[in-house]
Amino acid sequence: QVQLAESGGGLVQAGGSLRLSCAASGRTLSSYVMGWFRQAPGKEREFVASITRSGSSTSYTDSVKGRFTISRDNALNTVYLQMASLKPEDTAVYYCAASFALQWPNTDPTHYNYWGQGTQVTVSS
Repeated sequence: QVQLAESGGGLVQAGGSLRLSCAASGRTLSSYVMGWFRQAPGKEREFVASITRSGSSTSYTDSVKGRFTISRDNALNTVYLQMASLKPEDTAVYYCAASFALQWPNTDPTHYNYWGQGTQVTVSS
């Protein structure tokens, strides 16, 4: 079992940047593929980015490519999502998640076993 806790969300103007962190406890993060998802009001939860256990490969949804960067520090048991050039349409609750699954890339939220409580990101125009 692993517990995940996101932080770093907030209110930012369009064009600004934020860095989200996801700290894990209970088990080492190196056992999991890690992902970031987001959910806007009235919409389904959608995949944002994922990273392999070693951090050697990453995957992004098209709308954030070139703007967001996922990374991990297994020694600190933490995963990050650096977000730049933020747009109002990036407004959502952002969740980190951990997956045992072996397939890659892993964009399906049903393949993720553990979830954090989420952190709100609001981008004003």
